[in-house]
Parts: sequence; C-alpha cells; structure tokens
Amino acid sequence: MQIYLVGGAVRDQLLARPIKDKDFVVVGATVAEMLDAGFLQVGADFPVFLHPISHEEYALARTERKQGVGYQGFSVYASPDVSLKEDLQRRDLTINAMAIEVMSLTDDTPVNGEVIDYYGGLADIASKTLRHVSSAFSEDPLRVLRTARFYSRYYDLGFTIADETLNLMRQLVSSGELTHLSAERIWQESSRATMQLSPHVYWQQLFSIGALTEYFSPLHHTWADNHTREIVQTALYFAGQMQLNLSQRWALLMASLNADLFNVRHADSNPNVTTTVTGINEIGTTAKVPKVQTQFANLFVQQANKLSALNSLSAAEKIDLIQACGAHKEPEKLSQLLVTSHALQLAIQHRQMMIALGSFHAISMQDIAPDLKGPAIGEALRCARIEHLQAQNSY
Repeated sequence: MQIYLVGGAVRDQLLARPIKDKDFVVVGATVAEMLDAGFLQVGADFPVFLHPISHEEYALARTERKQGVGYQGFSVYASPDVSLKEDLQRRDLTINAMAIEVMSLTDDTPVNGEVIDYYGGLADIASKTLRHVSSAFSEDPLRVLRTARFYSRYYDLGFTIADETLNLMRQLVSSGELTHLSAERIWQESSRATMQLSPHVYWQQLFSIGALTEYFSPLHHTWADNHTREIVQTALYFAGQMQLNLSQRWALLMASLNADLFNVRHADSNPNVTTTVTGINEIGTTAKVPKVQTQFANLFVQQANKLSALNSLSAAEKIDLIQACGAHKEPEKLSQLLVTSHALQLAIQHRQMMIALGSFHAISMQDIAPDLKGPAIGEALRCARIEHLQAQNSY
C-alpha cells in the first residue's frame, strides 16, 4: 500500500500557512487491513479511518458517482484498485488535489517531499487561482459555498476564482441544487467563512451569484441597496482585522436588515427594529443559526443606536441600557456589543469619507475658471469640491 498526505495540508504547506489538520489517502489497502492496523472506521459505509494515536483521518482511495440530488446523492466506490489520480480527480479545486507520499501508516515523514500534481494545482497556486478539478464539480452544490469560503480565506493573498469555475457556480445556483443542501451544512460553511480574515468576500461572492436567495432571503433583498451592502461589507472587513468573535460578526451581517442604522439622519430613532428582528429570526430558523448568534444579533440591532451614542445618553438611559443588555450579569457582553458598534461606526465613517474622496477626485482644473492665478486656484478647487460633496446628499 501507499500512503499520501493530501488536500489542505499540502496546499497550506505550499502557501506557507499554518497546517491545522492532516488528511491522508491510502492506496492499495482494504478495510480489513486498516482495522488490523488498529485504525477506527468512521461510519459503516464510508472508508475513512482514524489513526489510533493521532486521530488523524486516513481514507481509502475512492471514487464517487452522482446518483441523486444534493451533496449526499453519491455512491462511493473504494477498492485497492482505485488509483491516487482517480481519488484526487473527485476533489473540488486543483489546489486541494495535490499529494505528498509519506513513509507508512505509522510514519508520516515524506518519502521525498515531491508534490504529486495531476491537475495543475501548483500552477494555480503560482497564479493564485481557485479552479475546479473537473466537471464533477457541478455534481456537488456544497462546492459553491466551499469555493466562496476558500476565496475569503485566501483573498488577502490575492487569489481569485477562475471564470470557468465561477460560471459553474452560477449554473449550480440557477439549477436549484442548493435547495437540496441541509441547513446544517449551509451554516457550517457560512460560519467558517465568516470567521476568515476577509469574511465580507464570502458573502459578497454568494450575493453576486444569487446564492443567498434560499437560506438568507432577507439578506439578499436588503443587499440590493449598494449603500447598505458596502457599509456592512466594510464592517465585516474591520471585524476580520479586529478578530471579532462569530456572534459579533454575525450581528454586523444581520445589521444589514435595518438600513436606518447606516443613516445618521435617523440616529435618534429606529422604526424598523421589529421588522429587523423578524428577519434575523427568519434567517436563524431557515439556516439553523445557533441561538447564541441569533440572540446576540437581535440584541445588537435593538440597542445599536444607543451603543453608538453613549456620550449623549442620560444617566437613566445608561442604566436602562445595562438592564437591556444584561450587562449586570454578563459585563463581557456589553464589551462585545460596544466593540461591534465601533466596527459598524468605523464602516459608516469610512463610507462617508470614500464619498468625500470621490468628490475630491471628481473636480479638476477643467471645472474652475481658467483665468485664476496662484492661491485662488486652490481655493476654487476646494469650494467646487465642497459643493460637489454637498450635492451628493448621501446622509
């Protein structure tokens, strides 16, 4: 038998990223041989085993055939005659379809360190491209979410999704295959993506290909507004940079459902809180979002205006805020809410200044009187830019 380190561990080693988990493929072995070696089989119908000491996963080389709908509609064929190349061909992206041979079941030292690459993973790492391995990509709708997650994970490295892969993702969405995914798997992928360094990339990608309509319908509708979408995406970017926890990031995403939170003209009122809470709860139910995330998101949108205006709150309002947040019992929750509010306010301020920057660049020498001289030129440009910004009526 031959044993190979495969998938994410090989990919992240090549990208000089921390390796979290190691997965192995065993070629030329049987279930009986794995059991005799002390490995514990995971599931009766799936040829995956846990190492008796490290508990790392070792899977028999296998092929899969699409027989139904969704990500579970596959028949698995595992046999000693399945080659490594056949096993790797069933994987989603070329950067996940590489292998390195190791010494044995009990020694994961590389034989020679050579990367086995049948499908162009090395070239795609060099060009920073996420590309599907084969047309079998279209057989598993979960790969739409996985690809978007990898995009958010490696976005800071400059990775992009290949056009042909993006087309397959759109086709999968259009076919309705995503409706056959379980809500649990939707949340698993989405929560992992939301905890990446660039969580906004995942949600923007799904929105752009129409993949939010089934499980995140209220979010899909509210993101049709560019102003709201851009602020929330920026807030999620800041959340990644600030290493906020999942509840805080989810609250920022769910704040999308109340556009009044992004408009300083409505800072003293929040008429859409009830509707917003209804939308958050709807998504929570449809996508099987854990209660702790849904409850924190609801609390945040209910108290967002007060959290962003602490300096102007009266003593009575501050006491009421503590009561409403349960901060007398959980002081750390108030801290988390305040940091979440800070991320949102930073995003709003960033949006305001980007609009101002646009006005600055929109005015040039061609927009002022040609006969001006010296300091008058700078003053005329300044005045014209101020007028342009005022005309935007953005806030």
